[in-house]
Amino acid sequence: MPTPSPAPTLSALNPARADGPACQWLPSSDPKSPAWTLHLAGDWRALASAALTAPPPALANASSGKLTLDGQALTHWDGGLAAALWAHLAPLVQHGVVLNLDALPGAVHSVLELALPRETQAGAAALPSRLAPVQDGTSAWAQMLVTAGFFGEVLLALVRLLRGRSDMRWSDLWRQLDQTGPLSLGIVALSCFLVGLMLAYMGGAQLDKIGAQTYIANVVTVGMVRELAGLMTGVILSGRLGAAFAAQLSSMQANEEIDALRALGINPIDYLVLPRLLALLLVAPLVIAYAALVGVLAGLPAAIVVYGVPAAEYLHQSVKALTWAHIWIGLVKGTLYVALVALAGCREGLHAGRNAQAVGAATTAAVVKALVWIFAAACASTILFQSLGL
Repeated sequence: MPTPSPAPTLSALNPARADGPACQWLPSSDPKSPAWTLHLAGDWRALASAALTAPPPALANASSGKLTLDGQALTHWDGGLAAALWAHLAPLVQHGVVLNLDALPGAVHSVLELALPRETQAGAAALPSRLAPVQDGTSAWAQMLVTAGFFGEVLLALVRLLRGRSDMRWSDLWRQLDQTGPLSLGIVALSCFLVGLMLAYMGGAQLDKIGAQTYIANVVTVGMVRELAGLMTGVILSGRLGAAFAAQLSSMQANEEIDALRALGINPIDYLVLPRLLALLLVAPLVIAYAALVGVLAGLPAAIVVYGVPAAEYLHQSVKALTWAHIWIGLVKGTLYVALVALAGCREGLHAGRNAQAVGAATTAAVVKALVWIFAAACASTILFQSLGL
């Protein structure tokens, strides 16, 4: 009977690869400490995963302890390394061994971080995941830390975009521009028209007592351009877009689509958050300017019909009261409000739970957070600009 030919070795498959895979299980130098370290070095592509040896009996039979995976000496790797590590580490985690994956390459770390807690319930508590969403009942301080971390990740994503290393697709940005811009004009214009009309009636009622009806235009113009147009735009978009962003991303979180992006090496901040944030930042000045114009013109019927102010006089006073300071302050403040809407919606969506109830909770929390952040920013910015004499 002919002897079967041996399986091809790694060097035979790739003779140019000189640094073969190497692994070593080393116990702690302290005999009282049940700690181990798995050192990985060399090239772990192709058939190299077969070179990963099983854990020593002292570690495999341990009911507790700590295992550190050191991959700093790795030169190359592929998905086979993560699969081989999972096969050996899952039983250890089930027995209560705590893993430290910080010294592994980011791609291998992310895959193991996602896979191990789902395969083993006993080890899930021993393997905290930085990707796990914040659950209901956590402290306000923990929520603040998650929010601060999210803001930091968004800033890093913007830096990657400026350096040309972002995972953002420009087609997603154009799609979001259509959703956030033209489709939002109608509801924003209607809201600002009603606010401008109400402001003209309320201001005119007071100015009429002193015979200064002409200055209704001043009140409406300065109020709408400097404060109310941006504020109303932010409030309306928090209900329309902030809730939509949270619902979309939390649904993806529940369906494990965001986990799939991470497993593929795609940063969810770049891929999902940046298109929505940049789209709102780009359309915000145009939407706010349109809203301010509608709000100013909305005061014209009240001034003419109720208080007898000529249309030409109203328009003349509006142009006279308008200054460049009012314009750029209104645009800056409104753009800030809109950015907070996008951040609140994406923050809640990415850190939502994985069921239908969590999707609803994330949507509600996104609107509430956006409104609180908008009014806090409005108060802070108003005090700041007034203190600067602007």
